[in-house]
Amino acid sequence: MTTTATLVNARVIALAHHAPRALLEEVLTRHGITFHQSVTLRAVAVAGESIGRDALVGDVSGSLKTDASVVRGVIGELAAGKLLQEDPAEATRLRLTDAGRELYESTAAQSAEIAARLYADIPAADLEVAGRVLTLVTERANAELAGATRTP
Repeated sequence: MTTTATLVNARVIALAHHAPRALLEEVLTRHGITFHQSVTLRAVAVAGESIGRDALVGDVSGSLKTDASVVRGVIGELAAGKLLQEDPAEATRLRLTDAGRELYESTAAQSAEIAARLYADIPAADLEVAGRVLTLVTERANAELAGATRTP
């Protein structure tokens, strides 16, 4: 596959996000979950044994740039589906059920396979540059969303 040099811009970033996400959505659909649910399961999984409900809402709403009420709804869906539960030791914390952990691990493995195919043969130096650029763009956008650099 041959590519031509393209300057990074919002459209290039959006296309690079949406094409792989469409592949991931196929995996998630087969498992009966949504992208928002997947992101929430991941946040709980990487937090360790459990995570505070407020911390989870903040993490996911910040990642997805969505309202906290949406994330609380997703948490409710995951709890109703017996994928997420209150931590018996501390009711303000949430943890994955066995089924939730199994689902997360399965979808994460399938996502990793997709990523491996998509990133195959891209030189590490190119991936490092892309990572730095995209991290900087994300930081700047987050700062603007927080009002730190927004102009009237």
